[in-house]
Amino acid sequence: MSDTSTLPPARTRRRFPSFTVQVVLGLALGVLLGWVALRLGPVADGSENWLTTTLDTIGASFVTLLKAIVPPLVFLAIVASIANLRHVTNAARLAGQTLLWFAITAAISVAVGIGLGLLFQPGARSTLDPSTGSEPTRTGSWIDFLNGLIPGNFLGLGASTQVEDGTASTSISFNVLQIVVVALVVGIAALRTGKAAEPFLAFNRSALAVVQKVLWWVIRLAPLGTLGLIGKAVATYGWDLLSPLATYAAAIYTGLLVVLLVVYPVILRAHGLHVLSFFRGAWPAIQLAFVSRSSVGTLPVTQRVTERNLGVPSSYASFAVPLGATTKMDGCASIYPAISAIFVAQIFGIDLSVTDYLLIAFVSVVGSAATAGLTGAVVMLTLTLSTLGLPLAGVGLLLAIDPILDMGRTAVNVAGQALVPTVVARREGILDLERYRSASVEDLFSDDEPVTVVEAQDPVASREPVAVG
Repeated sequence: MSDTSTLPPARTRRRFPSFTVQVVLGLALGVLLGWVALRLGPVADGSENWLTTTLDTIGASFVTLLKAIVPPLVFLAIVASIANLRHVTNAARLAGQTLLWFAITAAISVAVGIGLGLLFQPGARSTLDPSTGSEPTRTGSWIDFLNGLIPGNFLGLGASTQVEDGTASTSISFNVLQIVVVALVVGIAALRTGKAAEPFLAFNRSALAVVQKVLWWVIRLAPLGTLGLIGKAVATYGWDLLSPLATYAAAIYTGLLVVLLVVYPVILRAHGLHVLSFFRGAWPAIQLAFVSRSSVGTLPVTQRVTERNLGVPSSYASFAVPLGATTKMDGCASIYPAISAIFVAQIFGIDLSVTDYLLIAFVSVVGSAATAGLTGAVVMLTLTLSTLGLPLAGVGLLLAIDPILDMGRTAVNVAGQALVPTVVARREGILDLERYRSASVEDLFSDDEPVTVVEAQDPVASREPVAVG
């Protein structure tokens, strides 16, 4: 009989609050610190106070880390998904169904936006002076779609130089749509190459596993990132800017809530899917989208929750989610431009005809692809206004509260980007219903640290398996 008194005491693992609780605490603390920073006000020279700067640095750093993961994640995941499509007999049908449901949900969303615009009459109830508007420096056009499809280089990277106070600074950016195109071409080429491409595909799978591990580390920082992002938003914008555009803002957020809490649940129920399970599983991506105001920055989390929490196969999700992040924007490309176009027409005294409303619907359904190579809902709005022949100066009237509206728009965008792959997977019979029904925030991190049970070499300890990972 072994003397167990010589064994070292068992180590107790320190327990932290669940990831859900951590995010909620980060959100609450961010609001509190943002309010404190707002009360502190700017310093003597008019610049931001130290607390606002700190919150901005924390939030911006988190979004930057997420965006840094996007190019390799999108490229590697799409190449891997195309390789996996060798074993999927209905790949073309999946792609067609995805685009179809992108269009269906966009059409419903724009109909909601037009209806609420006519109901709220935001321009007729505004006290803004149309002469104070100014045209934006960046506009959208239909040719942007072709420009966005053609990669400028293999990685879809771009550089811009700005000169301020005699100092030139260069920033590097990436175009997600171009990365998708490059990855599709490389993946298809690898399939057509045959056995000679197997080492490349094996390397791609290994690299994807490494990138996903790094992504897991970054996602773990989400509570801290949430604190900084929401704190910065409260400190910078508050809610004082809403008063001149209160009816307009109310119409936008009402539309966003109708789509998020009425339209999406109806679609889910029509396909036999539990509504709460969807929102429970997609919540990490939705809340991050709200505070970060970036669909691209949220893309890694959106793809992860779609696979891990909602039960969409990785081979399909790694294609549908990146595509949705560039072209599926029910908030920015449907609800927002519809209500905003009606607002601009009303404030400038221009009557819209039935044909104009049909044009709004057409631009909203198709136009998001035309602006996929660009960023910002303002680009989509200028495309809508120019198509209708409305004054672009109306955009300047709305920019004051755009960041506040952008939070809700981005949350709806991301919810839709997770919804469509889920619905299509359900329709095609490839959705993991058991995983979907049991979806939780904590599933986001399940199986990341695999536990292997081995027999210990020590004869005393070998009576019980030891978990290592």
